[in-house]
Amino acid sequence: MVERDGAVMILTLNNPSSRNSLTSELRDELGHAVREASTDRSVRSVLLAAAGPSFCAGGDFKMLEVASDPWAVHRRFAGLKDWLFPLISLNKPMVVAVNGHAAGGGMGLSLCGDVVFASEDAKFMAAFFRLGAVPDIGMMYHLPRLIGLARAKTFLFGNQTWTAQEAFANGLVTRVCSSDKLKEEALGEARRLADGPSEVMGLAKQLMARTFETGMHDMFAFEGLGQALAMSSSEFKEGLRAAVEKRPANFAAPTSQK
Repeated sequence: MVERDGAVMILTLNNPSSRNSLTSELRDELGHAVREASTDRSVRSVLLAAAGPSFCAGGDFKMLEVASDPWAVHRRFAGLKDWLFPLISLNKPMVVAVNGHAAGGGMGLSLCGDVVFASEDAKFMAAFFRLGAVPDIGMMYHLPRLIGLARAKTFLFGNQTWTAQEAFANGLVTRVCSSDKLKEEALGEARRLADGPSEVMGLAKQLMARTFETGMHDMFAFEGLGQALAMSSSEFKEGLRAAVEKRPANFAAPTSQK
């Protein structure tokens, strides 16, 4: 489900009867929405949330029972380029609001956000090894980067479940909220990001994604090229002008002038 709150696009996983499991329909809808968010210049940040008592239960068991042969799995993972890769590399800041269980691929999905808020009743579990499956949906990419390799192995190999507070203590979650305030607080953060230099933050996001595989000299080169692009933007011009004039910057206003 796609909604707008000013410059914020709200994407809601909306199949509570399946605990928002990653069915082919949900993946297709999410991919379409992310493409829209990426190309619509009036969208300056994204909030990914979920309807019902669970954020996302991960893989669709009914599908897995009939589509686990090598070619079916290969085709499914080749399709990540249509929805998951664009979500991870979205050129705008994204907030994720996790309510209830984020299990398996659902936990992997939650880690795609730049900022992750969780309700007090949220639970993060990998659960892949309980099925005899390899962690996926970006889990082995994001988790070691967020919490370190040793803790990632301990979490995954131990089939652990973390509460929202444990996830916060380990660096997965930015803020823990009461269940009835989760959407409101996460939307407030998405609005704050939308009011900032959204395009420049999106550029910085692309550069930071390369830091673990890139040497120091190349990262400095990326920074320099990124800065050359950023300082040619209307967002930088507005930010600098506001700093000189000692007033709050209005980063969103120049968008309509481009």
